[in-house]
Amino acid sequence: MSTLRTTNIQHPDADEPNIVLAADGGVTAAGLVTGKVLQVVSVTKVDTFSTSSASFVDITGLTVNITPSATSSKILVLYKVSVCASAVGVAMYLQMLRGATVIGGGTAAGSRGSAMSTFYDGTQAGATNDLNGNFLDSPASVAEQTYKLQTKASSGAAQINITNNDTDAFDFARLSSTITVMEIGA
Repeated sequence: MSTLRTTNIQHPDADEPNIVLAADGGVTAAGLVTGKVLQVVSVTKVDTFSTSSASFVDITGLTVNITPSATSSKILVLYKVSVCASAVGVAMYLQMLRGATVIGGGTAAGSRGSAMSTFYDGTQAGATNDLNGNFLDSPASVAEQTYKLQTKASSGAAQINITNNDTDAFDFARLSSTITVMEIGA
């Protein structure tokens, strides 16, 4: 076995070294591409969930864990949640958390709380919709991070993966929801 000992690697057409190796094992690369996806973790919920809570509660099955490989990494969170309000006039809300910290929501104002996404059923009882969203988070840690989604309803019930008329018939379907996290190298 042989060892190549060098501190610089340079392309013949370059004016400066492209890769510089430090004595401590660090690497500096000119033109290093950042933004590379380092890992992807995804969870798909295929069962149903319903709550009449006026306060945010966890949506069972829409929690995912990821352990960043560097403190400089970003975590891109993507979600698609199939929702259905139980009646006309019901508003549903989604909230995202990293651990116990709410992230990605709007700024609360007065009695208007913060939320990531909302669905209002103003015309048809049992209307179904997909709420999609994303958030680029900076946890600044190499510890395991837990991301989850919560929901609440203004009245009636917030339903996930189910239509209001859950009849066993060809015209109705059971749906799915997904949360995906990607570590992005910075």
